[in-house]
Amino acid sequence: MSFDASRVGPALPAVDDRLVAPDTRYEILEGRLVHVSPADPPHGTRHSKVSALLEAHTGLEFTVASDMLTRTSEGSDVAPDVSVFPSAPDPVTGERQLEQLAFEVVSTQSLGNAGGKAAQLAARGVRRVFAIDVERSRVLEWATALGTWFVLDPAGHIDDPALDVPLPIETLVSTARADDAVARALLLKRNPVLVQKLAEGRAEGKTEGKAEGKAEGKAEALIMVLSVRGFALDDVIRTRFLGERDAHRLDRWIARATTCKTLAELDLEP
Repeated sequence: MSFDASRVGPALPAVDDRLVAPDTRYEILEGRLVHVSPADPPHGTRHSKVSALLEAHTGLEFTVASDMLTRTSEGSDVAPDVSVFPSAPDPVTGERQLEQLAFEVVSTQSLGNAGGKAAQLAARGVRRVFAIDVERSRVLEWATALGTWFVLDPAGHIDDPALDVPLPIETLVSTARADDAVARALLLKRNPVLVQKLAEGRAEGKTEGKAEGKAEGKAEALIMVLSVRGFALDDVIRTRFLGERDAHRLDRWIARATTCKTLAELDLEP
């Protein structure tokens, strides 16, 4: 049975009990009214990128929300910039469940203030709280036991049960790579639209009525799969794919390309 953090302690109010009016620019942190200012770029644009990334990396069992208020205690009612919570309602109350992941977009100066909110969310039962420091291009995670932030490796991933696909940390601070990460996640989740497009690419080769056209369509599909998954394909590899005329071998490469970790796993030898 999974732990229901929203039911921690009989004295805690429900997560949707409000201290502030929804759709206003206020939060309450330990009884103190806090004004939440609207954002200029790059903060505002980063909010939308983080939401898009999380939408692509979570599954149907979870929902992504922006600026959703959560009652963390008797004296606090706060709204993370982006949060991930179970889609299913609480089996006891019928209301929404507590978020499992929370993300704050911060400046270096506001990191300390974000720590107060992170501590409140963690005390309520939110499993993991992250801060995206735009100015220093870094991602941090709240360490509840230490009561402080620690910096995550930009080359690493956030791997969590709430995510269907591990989230590359670098994409949270690099907007240039966000779209690529979204495409890779959707491909790994076998998004129906992408799967259909790949099938159509293979079918186009068949309708040409020539073995050469059929193989070329499969080779282009193979290149698209590997490119979307982030593999760098040099001219030698592309020429090898486009010059292959064995349709069965191309089908085998396409099947392996959806899960392989290195190009060597394709077994390109004849």
